[in-house]
Amino acid sequence: MRNLEETSTGALPRSAVGTILTEARRTPLFVLIVFVPVVILLEQISPEAHTWLFLLSIVAIVPLAAMLSRATESVAAKTGDAVGGLLNATLGNLTELVISLAALQAGQYLLVKASIAGAIVTNTLFMLGGAFLVGGLKHHLQEFNRVNARFQASLLFLATIAILVPSLVSEADQTPTGAFSQQLSLGLAVLLIAVYALGMLFSLRTHRELFASVAHGEDAETSWPLSVGVAVLIVVTLLVAMVSEIFVGSVQVAAQHLGMTPAFVGFIVVALVGGAAEMTSAFSAARANRLDLSVGIALGSAAQIALFVAPVLVLLSYFIGPEPMSLQFWPGAVAMMLIATMAATLLSNGGHAAWYAGVMALAVYAIFGFTLFILPPGAGQ
Repeated sequence: MRNLEETSTGALPRSAVGTILTEARRTPLFVLIVFVPVVILLEQISPEAHTWLFLLSIVAIVPLAAMLSRATESVAAKTGDAVGGLLNATLGNLTELVISLAALQAGQYLLVKASIAGAIVTNTLFMLGGAFLVGGLKHHLQEFNRVNARFQASLLFLATIAILVPSLVSEADQTPTGAFSQQLSLGLAVLLIAVYALGMLFSLRTHRELFASVAHGEDAETSWPLSVGVAVLIVVTLLVAMVSEIFVGSVQVAAQHLGMTPAFVGFIVVALVGGAAEMTSAFSAARANRLDLSVGIALGSAAQIALFVAPVLVLLSYFIGPEPMSLQFWPGAVAMMLIATMAATLLSNGGHAAWYAGVMALAVYAIFGFTLFILPPGAGQ
């Protein structure tokens, strides 16, 4: 783990290091970055201190998320909000992918599925709703490209249907799980990856004019050069993945000590911590009246998890997991994903946003979170 950190830091250009130091002096929040080496060192010295590792990991991710947000704004200023949102969603989802791969290798398929479902619901409701609220409190009415928003929501709805089918068929037709569920999930995984690839071709190449930003909003303050922004994005994402791996290793034991149920941990806590970097970027962009970037990050990240990350995990389970993983989720998770997708479709249909739209989305998320928090420990499995 130390070698990875040294390699990442060594690969960072001097100009990028100077940029990070300048931003650290300007933004007091970046002082918390000292907790990154602290949590890595603590994990080496005392790997059994799960509660401390859990709490320090959360603190360490905060400045990394802020740095990732700043770099994303600079890259988006050079490439446009559509590409910037896709880039941020892709790099941000590496954290969820690292978390899921660690759980997949350990055979903790319930945690994998909980983190996938939780990430979809959190990005769709909490991140999008938070962006509407934060942006709406500063700007009376905000506009965004509803074609892009509806496109992402449609992709998300398609993926939710693909996740719903294995569970629905198994329950309704009483088909034997196991071989049938694995075969169906394998075919659906290949189909979803193909649909996602064609969707990227459609939005970024053949019909890219439909996805242009409605308004560019306020320019990022002292925008970084593109090379510096990309370098910072890559290195900080690696550090976020490292800290997230420590977080996952300690979260279950720490959750028991802190009185949190496994369902709440997988669906809410892991999703919030894993998406901290993307949320910071989305909220910051909304405050700068760049709601297209916020919507692109929130819905694009959710669609990418459903259409790409989840199917890839199904394929990888054949190679690194103790047994193949299916796309069959428990009914409560499927219902929450479906409701979140419908809410995103309704919220993005008009191309306008105000702060109260964010309140409604956050209220739905709070309902889900409270339900999972008081859920009995053995439920939802």
